[in-house]
Amino acid sequence: MTKVAILPISTERGVFAYQGVAGDKRSQGDTIGQALDALTQQFPEIDSSLLVVVQNQRPDRFFTAPQQARLSYLMDQWKSARAAGTILLPEEQAELESLTESELYASGQRAGAMADELRQ
Repeated sequence: MTKVAILPISTERGVFAYQGVAGDKRSQGDTIGQALDALTQQFPEIDSSLLVVVQNQRPDRFFTAPQQARLSYLMDQWKSARAAGTILLPEEQAELESLTESELYASGQRAGAMADELRQ
């Protein structure tokens, strides 16, 4: 069985896109379908069983509501600064980078938890 996860990700443009993950293969698209299509094209052949998991953007034990709210606020500040041709304060930039790393780590933790559930 081929297992695929589709995760929302923040892009450098400050909008959400989707990343497809299956083993060592990765893809990205503006929509869930684009990410899935780009990923499946990387396989020479996919067996008849395909499990697709789409991760929502709701808070969970890996990335909490306060973390999401703060990340959203800082992303808005970053977009405003970029539009004005300025930058964030160094402490805000550091916090934004830290939260982005935490969100990425949380995605890995979620994927691991899903894999554990599938093994049961």
